[in-house]
Amino acid sequence: MLKPQTQVPELSLRTVNGQDWNLRHQSPEHFTFLFFYRGYHCPICRKYLNSIDEKMDEISSRGIAAIAISGDSQERAEKSVEEWKIKNLPVGYGFSIEEAREWGLYISKSIKPEEPEIFSEPGLFIVRPDGELYAASIQTMPFTRPDIDELLTGIDFIIKKGYPGRGEA
Repeated sequence: MLKPQTQVPELSLRTVNGQDWNLRHQSPEHFTFLFFYRGYHCPICRKYLNSIDEKMDEISSRGIAAIAISGDSQERAEKSVEEWKIKNLPVGYGFSIEEAREWGLYISKSIKPEEPEIFSEPGLFIVRPDGELYAASIQTMPFTRPDIDELLTGIDFIIKKGYPGRGEA
């Protein structure tokens, strides 16, 4: 289990726009949001990523970088971006099951033909610019993800008050 106030694992991905993305190369003023999603097969992921995509200006204005990440292939990730009309949120792909386990994400086996044989469940990791984990929300199901508006309200408080990461003990 990753604990707040400790360093997160290395993370390098390719994004749908053709860029290499590396967590260690991010330099936001406050945090990087890592939105791990189940993949193209998930209609709840579609809705959630759309809600984030619509708020990217607000996220960026707070000194926060963000990326959505899945274990999907390049082709499936491109279909997600195109069909879901993701315009502002970078989308990374090719996140392996081994990496997902290293991050502490739950892993599921397919129960429907449209699902990959094995995939990671959702998670949100909030990482400081120095690679320290600030907070995490990990799910075993596609439901109950942090509401983006509530997350932004919380981040405003955290930044204003200098509130420390919790859960480190």
